[in-house]
Amino acid sequence: MIKDVKVVPLIAHVDDRGYLIEILRSTDDHFTQFGQVYLVGDTTRGTIRAFHKHAELWDWFFISHGSAKFALRDDRPESPTYKEMQTIVSGEKNPTLIVVPPGVYHGWMALEDDTQLISTASHVYNREKPDEVRVPPTSFDYVWDVQGR
Repeated sequence: MIKDVKVVPLIAHVDDRGYLIEILRSTDDHFTQFGQVYLVGDTTRGTIRAFHKHAELWDWFFISHGSAKFALRDDRPESPTYKEMQTIVSGEKNPTLIVVPPGVYHGWMALEDDTQLISTASHVYNREKPDEVRVPPTSFDYVWDVQGR
């Protein structure tokens, strides 16, 4: 596990009407501050959105439909997990909240058609001067393929 990255199991509250999943509450110990919420949809499995990191912004990711493979790389020299990689699979059948701190490169690949990600950010995205550093998805020698067992 990368220091400060959290994979928070979420609970589906189910009754005869359906289900409700609380994704993030301001009282959670892994919450910092609110900036914005946005939805990202990938229409085709195998679509990769990677890699970037932030200097100040925290991200909280939740897959609301479909499933995804997340890849993270710690790029904080002061961190005990500096340069370590972490892979997380999340989706409807494994509802989790992925907490990504500043300084950690992150990206994801849709494992199913029509995968949807709900992202909450600690800061409003500044389109004129984005708080991000981007590198290609081939960085860090990461293998995006689905691995057979």
